[in-house]
Amino acid sequence: MASIDADACSYCGVDDEEPPGTTVEFLPPSVVAHVSPAKRSRATAPRDIFSPGGSVGRLPRSTFQTKAFRKAFYPDVSERDWNDWHWQARNRLRTLEQLEQVLVLSDDERAALSHGGGMLPVSITPYYMSLVSRDDRNQPLRRTVVPTTGEFQHGLGEAEDPLGEDGDTPVPGLVHRYPDRVLLLVTDFCSSYCRYCTRSRMVGHGAIAPSESRLENAFEYIRRTPTIRDVLISGGDPLALSDERLDWILTQLRQIPHVEFLRIGTKMPAVLPQRITPELCRMLRKHHPLWMSIHFLHPDECTPESYQACTRLADAGIPLGSQTVLLAGVNDNVETMKSLVHRLLIMRVRPYYLYQCDPITGSAHFRTPVSKGLEIIEGLRGHTTGYAIPNYVIDAPGGGGKIPLQPNYVVGREGNDILLRNFRGEVYRYPDAV
Repeated sequence: MASIDADACSYCGVDDEEPPGTTVEFLPPSVVAHVSPAKRSRATAPRDIFSPGGSVGRLPRSTFQTKAFRKAFYPDVSERDWNDWHWQARNRLRTLEQLEQVLVLSDDERAALSHGGGMLPVSITPYYMSLVSRDDRNQPLRRTVVPTTGEFQHGLGEAEDPLGEDGDTPVPGLVHRYPDRVLLLVTDFCSSYCRYCTRSRMVGHGAIAPSESRLENAFEYIRRTPTIRDVLISGGDPLALSDERLDWILTQLRQIPHVEFLRIGTKMPAVLPQRITPELCRMLRKHHPLWMSIHFLHPDECTPESYQACTRLADAGIPLGSQTVLLAGVNDNVETMKSLVHRLLIMRVRPYYLYQCDPITGSAHFRTPVSKGLEIIEGLRGHTTGYAIPNYVIDAPGGGGKIPLQPNYVVGREGNDILLRNFRGEVYRYPDAV
């Protein structure tokens, strides 16, 4: 299986790609016998905080599911180590042998894990694995991080670089598509790899090292392009870098006069919330105005740990927005999406984008019809607060950029009136003389 770039690990404090000698020994699956089916069922139920009338004051430190997972597979790991993001990163589950110790793998999953080759690497933090169902291969979170053979099927219209980013890359690791903003890819390393990743052609393969010389070239391009006012820092996951390295990057960008504000794209609050330390937040505060886009997919990711991570970021004055990819069998129904956006608001995260899944090679089993996304937006509009409704967009293949889609609420026109349909399906008139 392909390994990640060693330089990326050196910046985030992960010294070795493989777990060091102190890594816990995985226990046989039989050790989970003490967890009864009833308790396993309750472990996946929504937490009290996210239920009607739930109290933030009663927020537990972790879910029952995570506690049971730790007791079964990491009984000798201290609370301090478990909550150390460096430990979590060092002890990622990456191989077939590791995954079959904690999961009952299907034949299809085992075949995909055995395939290897040039596929997107497998990497799952112990914390995120604790949220994954041991037995149910169709559980939403499991489908997003455990590979299947569908990844090796090339569907119609799919491409390695469906958004045409490579064609808008003036210097390595910098995408300049929109006139006033750029995408700066600082690393290709993620603590957990999403199986539908748009940049699966490069992430985890050492394609983007956070080297000073490469980043300096990107900074110089931004300096000599005064139309750039907004820089989105992404990757990989920028928060996989050390505080010091990320501070240096933000400082260099802040010193460019025409750069007005910075954004960071990350999935850490969902897959490795332990990364959001008080020290990180103190450092980020120095670089305001700073915004953060967080990749949340499903209500099961909204745990006490994620709540604490988002609270720390919000308390540091960082506006938080979520970016959710619409995925078949994961979040492609109104009930699941409504639960997610409600929980996000409680965590002080504004639902921002709902993305139609990009046609990356091997993604057909994840993609839904566009009509499904419109159905979900229509099921949210008028049935919950407007703050909870994301913008449904397609990032147009070939480099066309984000194109918003909305259900058609304009019925037509009669004389000087425009006819509008509300969320109940009722038609109203608005005077609009032409």
